[in-house]
Formats: sequence, C-alpha cells, structure tokens
Amino acid sequence: MFTGVYTALATPFTKQGQVDYPVLERLIQAQLAARIEGFVLLGTTAEAATLSAEEKTEILRFCTPRIKGRAKIIIGTGTNDTASTVQNTRAALAFDPDGVLIVTPYYNKPNPNGLVAHYKQAAALGVPVILYHIPGRTGLKLSAETLDRLLNEVPQIAGVKESDYDMAHVTDTAVKYSRKLSYLCGNDDLFPQYLALNSSGIISAAANVSAPAFVQIYKLFQEGRTKESFALFAQLYPLIKACYLETNPTCVKYMLSKIGFGTEAVRLPLGEISTENKQKIDRLLQTADKNLFIK
Repeated sequence: MFTGVYTALATPFTKQGQVDYPVLERLIQAQLAARIEGFVLLGTTAEAATLSAEEKTEILRFCTPRIKGRAKIIIGTGTNDTASTVQNTRAALAFDPDGVLIVTPYYNKPNPNGLVAHYKQAAALGVPVILYHIPGRTGLKLSAETLDRLLNEVPQIAGVKESDYDMAHVTDTAVKYSRKLSYLCGNDDLFPQYLALNSSGIISAAANVSAPAFVQIYKLFQEGRTKESFALFAQLYPLIKACYLETNPTCVKYMLSKIGFGTEAVRLPLGEISTENKQKIDRLLQTADKNLFIK
C-alpha cells in the first residue's frame, strides 16, 4: 500500500536552464527531514515533458541512491503513446521503484478498449502501477464503467492518484475502491475531503514547499485529531491556493526560490509568473508560520 505524504518532486534549474543538482540534493534532504513517506520522480511537477531522455536517466541516477531505503520511490512513466510508456516503464525498472505513475493518455482521448490495452501492456512488466486520473490536464474523464474495467482487468494497478474535482465521482470511487487499493489525493486543496473519504494519502506538488505541514496534517488525522488536522490545513490553505495561481509548477518554484531553494526557472512553454502573482506570494510568505516550510 502507498500511504502518507508523497512529494511530487520539482526539478530545480539554473538560470541557464540546466538541472541544478546541488539544489536538487538539498531539496531531497529537506523532504526526507520532513519525514515524507515517498517521492514521485519525473511527474508533472518535475516538468518531465520538457526533460530529455538523457536528463531523465541522470535525474534518476542522482535521486534514487539518495532516497532508497529512506522513503518510497514512484517514477512517472506515462505518455500518450503506449510504446513510449512501455519503454519508459522498462527503463524505470533499472532503478527498482516501488511503483510507477501512469497518467491516462492525453490528447488522444482513447476509447475504453484502447485504454485497458494501454495499461495492460505497461503493467505486464510487473511493477505496481498507480493510475493517474487528471481530466483537467488530459481531456479524458474516466467513466465509472471504464474505471471498473481497468481495475478489474489490470490487477497490477495498485493505486489511483485522483485529481478530479468532481466530488461525486471521487466519492463513488472512494466507496468502491479505497479499501482495495491505495486511493491517493491528487488535489492539494481538497486533502481533508479525501482523508474523510478514506484516502490512503496524497501526492502533492505543494509539499515541495510545505512538506512538514502536510505530514503533520496526515498524522493528526490518522490519530483521530481531526479538528487539529483541519486547523493546520486551514492555516496552510492560502499557501496551497497560491501554488496554483498559475500553471504548476511555476508558483511552486517561485516559492522555493524565495525560501532558499534555487531559482524560479521553468522550461518553455511554461514561463515566469506575473509580477502581480509574485507580490501575492511574497505577502503570504512574509506572514506565514515558517514551521510550515521545508528547511
């Protein structure tokens, strides 16, 4: 089972656009110090779509020995092409991950038969699969019937990262499956709602900045101290919302730069966030409890 807080690790870049490995080292160590349960490497927040194959391999070579044995590792391998997804998943196996994160194919909008075949081919490699459902980015919303088929016909699917804002769908899925697999929150701003629906944890972009708070929110909830858990979430909520003022991870990386973790640089087609949003974030960071942040 995948439980607890998983940070969807950002990729720090230098001002010249290269991967900043010294900052990546510090970011990994700060996350481990916050006692997260695991990392998602090469996910959306890592800007994996703009990393070359060579960069992806080098990032995995750098990260995995620093994490292994201290936290779990999930590697993002999904694309909108089945052959590439299988190739990425096979390459990920060399790093002995605890699981792979495979997004529903974007742009193509596969029909149910194609979608089941897509996951079957990747899952045939034997590694546990976390199905990533994020219709806001992919343009593909899974029907209850299609999700039933996937989870029944592809037994290697060990979890679902759910990033749908349709809470009726979320509730239906949680009631059916949260006792059978790892049902992971993919929406930072809905973490308490997912916990109440028996979610096993969260894969979080905002945890890059605020891992200590996310870990404590989860811990308090699991201890039955739900009012304290929500009070801490409410304190963190303005910062969570600020992480998504513009497309993830632009604001997350700006926040990281402001608390001493590298530059705000992202790769095109993502660009620098607006001056107005920088000022909003600056005001929040100035007044926020510093214990919410990684160190």
